[in-house]
Amino acid sequence: MHTRISFRSWAVVAALGLSAITPLGAAHAAGTGTAAESGASAPASPGDIVSSEASSFHPLPGQPTNTKAWKIHYRSTTAKGEPNTVSGTVIVPQDGRTGPRPLITYAVGTVGVADRCAPSAGFPRGTTMEANLIQQLTLRGWAVAVTDYEGLGTPGDHTYTVGRSAGQAMLDAARAAIRHPEAGLGKDTPVGIMGYSQGGQASSWAAELHGSYAPDLDVKGTATGGVPGDLMKVAEFNDGSYGSGLIFMAAIGQNAAFPELRLDSYLNPAGRTLIGAMKNTCVADGAVLGSFKSIDSMTTKNPLDQPDWQRRLRESQVGTTKPAAPVYLYHALADELIPYGVGRQVRADWCAKGANVEWHTIPIGEHVSGVITQSPHAAQWLAERFAGKPVRGNC
Repeated sequence: MHTRISFRSWAVVAALGLSAITPLGAAHAAGTGTAAESGASAPASPGDIVSSEASSFHPLPGQPTNTKAWKIHYRSTTAKGEPNTVSGTVIVPQDGRTGPRPLITYAVGTVGVADRCAPSAGFPRGTTMEANLIQQLTLRGWAVAVTDYEGLGTPGDHTYTVGRSAGQAMLDAARAAIRHPEAGLGKDTPVGIMGYSQGGQASSWAAELHGSYAPDLDVKGTATGGVPGDLMKVAEFNDGSYGSGLIFMAAIGQNAAFPELRLDSYLNPAGRTLIGAMKNTCVADGAVLGSFKSIDSMTTKNPLDQPDWQRRLRESQVGTTKPAAPVYLYHALADELIPYGVGRQVRADWCAKGANVEWHTIPIGEHVSGVITQSPHAAQWLAERFAGKPVRGNC
């Protein structure tokens, strides 16, 4: 319902620089669950690695980064609590460091719902839009785990905007990076959670789920921005407007996680054509295809008026659980895709629950520029958490 890279801003991000699969040993490959593309059976525990293959990390085509990277498939959990397999990338600087280093589990903003849009597909080619921002983290000597999210790069449709699925995929990506035998990380690795827009939803959910789903991770803090905390409000804001394509992508995502919603039963012929086309596009094309189209013009009956759709969207609400670790939360005042008030409500809900939140309003700029201008500040905030410095919460 929600996020993100506006096609007019695509050029801004681009200007900034935005071997065979080898199943691991029996300790990582035994158990039950969905098989990865390699055919290896999914292991028993969330975060266990199903397969790993050498990859590479390039912010721009051919740009060197002095890192090693691996594309992985790892066990995670669906929004319904069932085991699944998710793909992602583990990136480790080759800086001569032999001691422990921090790990960032990173969630990208909206890239689209076609498998070729997955971050892991773009890193070797230098086409993943947020790779320049991720490089800022590796230059600090931090390892980074980047989830592709459920269904993006793996069989099935991408569960776009389904908060629980995304949060669990982020936490399990961190677990997988720590368990990767070549990454050089360990159980005592300090972890930071980071994401913006769709990644802001995912990172916020990861922050809320950490204590119950992945208490084994030593999470020091979460930096999250442009958070689509209320999908119904974001949908109402974008319906028929510049960002309406994101609504239709979100409908695909919710239906992927909850097929009983029966999206196809609501679509008219124009809607079926649009949804079919969007399933095969990345965000720039998808945003253009879906922009300025209303829900009513694509459906015989608005699914968002139905109790089952409303219930599922409410299940992805951000702000219902207190994050155990501190949070750096930010939102652009002039955000044209996710209303500023939605971000402020996340702050209010977390503060009401006693969370340690440092809130920042971005006074100048819009949705995409928000992540570009705030990324260095968010990274520095995480660096202070890794250093054990006190948090300046401003609830």
